[in-house]
Amino acid sequence: MELSHKLDRVVARHDELRALLSSDKPLDTQSFARMSKEYADLEAVVARINELRAGEAERDGLTQMLADPATDPEMKALAEDELEALADSLEKLEQAVKLALLPKDEADEKNAILEVRAGTGGDEAGLFAAELFEMYRRYAALHGWRFEAMEVSENDVGGMKEGIAMITGANVFARLKFESGVHRVQRVPATENQGRIHTSAATVAVLPEAEEVDVHVEDKDLRIDVFRASGPGGQSVNTTDSAVRITHLPTGLVVSQQDEKSQHRNKQKAMKILLSRLYDLERGKLDAERSAARKSQVGSGDRSERIRTYNFPQGRVTDHRIGLTLHKIEKVMIGEALDEVIDALIAEDQAERLAEIS
Repeated sequence: MELSHKLDRVVARHDELRALLSSDKPLDTQSFARMSKEYADLEAVVARINELRAGEAERDGLTQMLADPATDPEMKALAEDELEALADSLEKLEQAVKLALLPKDEADEKNAILEVRAGTGGDEAGLFAAELFEMYRRYAALHGWRFEAMEVSENDVGGMKEGIAMITGANVFARLKFESGVHRVQRVPATENQGRIHTSAATVAVLPEAEEVDVHVEDKDLRIDVFRASGPGGQSVNTTDSAVRITHLPTGLVVSQQDEKSQHRNKQKAMKILLSRLYDLERGKLDAERSAARKSQVGSGDRSERIRTYNFPQGRVTDHRIGLTLHKIEKVMIGEALDEVIDALIAEDQAERLAEIS
């Protein structure tokens, strides 16, 4: 379908929704909410379309002026200058309209659950996992997001076996969804006496926060166990059975929570993580089906894939999916330069999807 026909359909749908929402005919709450959201989403798109079409009309007028033998030379010179300037802005406007027409990921506006786990590399992997967890905490603070640690399991040297956090704010998942994968670190560990560079790794998973409407879970599919919370070395940190373990029997997924003193709060947190993992499983199945027709370097979501290397001796961070290297590792590790990587990943993903529809 030609772009102009697609734009006609978008404008027509926008007009149809406006008429439905302003009519006297009553709508049920669910339909009204769905239509209102669709109308709001189309508002910015239609504004861009109108801007593009006004520019195209201006271009056509200038072209006619240049083709008219009666136009005096001075006016023709002015028209040529305007046409040249207009061509550049129209190209940018058309690109903006195409981007606005790309199918939206329904999860982009959701909050996210961040999971960081130590991988290969022993104690050094645990230390690096803790640094990544802190990097995302700082990044969240820079964006005005709320970062709530839900579960942190430390190792004996101050590192982290596993860290799980809820990150709440505007478009959190849209910004962080390409962070899932294996993050590799190359550096000389503090315990290394001979100055040899070691390679370690940590895995990152970013899941969209799921609501009950996103995933249907029946009580019969859950096994809930309670137990006494324990701290480092196995010592008891609570005198009541406040820790909760939830097993989803159909998939075998298991989530444990013991950070809170309240069993009820631990159960709430565990269910939130479980729902998000189940939602992520469903999204993974859909992504696998889509990838049969589309091979994306950025958005494959394969968590076994090595996506990024942090080389401390060289002061560089390299994202292997897009071949981007930044020589500012310290700023990346405190969250300040992470946007440069994330912006490049989002731009690459958009370019891939634009190439599909062009």
